[in-house]
Amino acid sequence: MGGAATNPSAPSLNPNWVVLKQRLKVGRSGKRKERSEAESEAAPAVSATLSPSEVLKPTSTDCSLTDALAMDCEMVGVGSQGTKSAIGRIALVNAWGNVVYDEYVRPLERVVDFRTRISGIRAVHLRKAKDFKSVQNDVSVFLKGRTLVGHALHNDLKALLLSHPGSDVRDTAEYQPFLSGEGRRRALRDLAAQILGITIQQGEHCPVEDAKAAMLIYQKHKKTWEKHMKRQLKLKKKIKDGRRRNRKKKESINPDP
Repeated sequence: MGGAATNPSAPSLNPNWVVLKQRLKVGRSGKRKERSEAESEAAPAVSATLSPSEVLKPTSTDCSLTDALAMDCEMVGVGSQGTKSAIGRIALVNAWGNVVYDEYVRPLERVVDFRTRISGIRAVHLRKAKDFKSVQNDVSVFLKGRTLVGHALHNDLKALLLSHPGSDVRDTAEYQPFLSGEGRRRALRDLAAQILGITIQQGEHCPVEDAKAAMLIYQKHKKTWEKHMKRQLKLKKKIKDGRRRNRKKKESINPDP
């Protein structure tokens, strides 16, 4: 698997659409509609009988690079003790839950610890894996100008040696309403259990599954999340403008000799 898939001219709906339509209130346009906060609070918990594959199944056959992409990476250990993290596999999922990129990655340094118990990565996976620089370039191109969704994205971006505008990042580990009562970050598996009603990350992790979970969580809270981001950006601009005015005021009072 690798590279972006082509965009079908007329995407058909997935058989699982009916299930997710109930949960996400999908409109005729095919776009997910958010429930009001009151409706969300009053709604019963998602049935625990649904498996992760059912809940996370794509809601369309559209495999295009949508305006929002979810990313998740699995790490291997490099360095003398294997304690330094390097990307061993990366997955990108579009807004519909379709995989648009999924590659094993050959790190720049020798792998000391495959961390298979968590990463699911084995030596055989990296023998013909794509080199790091190629993957880094691919991901950079895919993410440019798009909203990046994921969980603890700073770890993935650091390992990729990439950055992304903070205004375009939607991190389920950092979103204030998702934090614990003590203000601590919560694990993706905990958010998936509470918000989606599914159990993930049992044993070896799958970056595709994790990326899909992060995207679905974002989609369910997109309306309020985007309002929150607009308020935050407006506040930051106000503070920045205030500092600029104060600086100019000081310069006018105490001009340079």
